[in-house]
Amino acid sequence: MKDTVSENNPRKAWMGLLAKAPEGRVATLLDAEISRPAFTWLRAPEIGSTMVRARAGATGAPFNLGEMTITRCALTLETGEVGHSYIPGRRKADAEVAALVDALMQTAMASRLRETVLEPLEAGMATMKAARAAKAAATKVDFFTMTRGED
Repeated sequence: MKDTVSENNPRKAWMGLLAKAPEGRVATLLDAEISRPAFTWLRAPEIGSTMVRARAGATGAPFNLGEMTITRCALTLETGEVGHSYIPGRRKADAEVAALVDALMQTAMASRLRETVLEPLEAGMATMKAARAAKAAATKVDFFTMTRGED
């Protein structure tokens, strides 16, 4: 299956990272680095649901898998940058901070935020993924067949 996060679209990469972040982690990292700038809501955080679609075997015809709850919002900074967020679950505070980081990543603070917010998030998620893979690998059973000696 093709990797959907590419180097050619960095915004897609950081939006995915913010959406997958553990609850409260983005806010902790952002607040440790800067004081939050003033902004205006374009769309205040609201909770809704969306249809999740899937493909059988990742290549078959798409089908409706089911609905999931999401929180979305949009804001604009005083300097004009617009930030959006779609977060799984019912997490208004996380949606707000994700939209704020999205907007700030479009400013001159982008490299600073990449080092202090996005890279620690990515490292933490890689650690969690490795731990989950190690736990799954510990339960792996290898089957092998021995010849009977009749042949």
